[in-house]
Amino acid sequence: MAEMEAKEQKEEPKKIIHTYPLIRHSDMSEEMKTETMELVVTACEKFSASNEAAAKMIKEEMDKKLGPSFHVVVGEDFGFEIAYECANLLYMFFGGNLAIVIWKC
Repeated sequence: MAEMEAKEQKEEPKKIIHTYPLIRHSDMSEEMKTETMELVVTACEKFSASNEAAAKMIKEEMDKKLGPSFHVVVGEDFGFEIAYECANLLYMFFGGNLAIVIWKC
C-alpha cells in the first residue's frame, strides 16, 4: 500500500495540450481578431516546420489588409515587453505550445 502512495506522488503533472487556437490577450475588435486568428491558424498549419515562414506570411498578410508596421513573433520559448498602438495587439497559442504575438507600432 505504501508503494502505491509513493508511485502516485512521483507521477508528474499531466500537460494540457490545446489543439485549438487559444487567445491569451487581445485588444483588437472582434472582427479583426477573428480574421487574424484565422490567418494565424492557416499560416501555422501551412508552415508547421518553419516558424519563421509562418511569421513572415502573417506579417505580409496583416500589412496588406490593415496597413504597414505589423510585427509578428512565432515560437515556443520567449518573453516579451512591447509598446504598440492601442487596438492592435493579439497574443495567442496554437497547437499546444506554439505562441504567436502580433502587434502594430
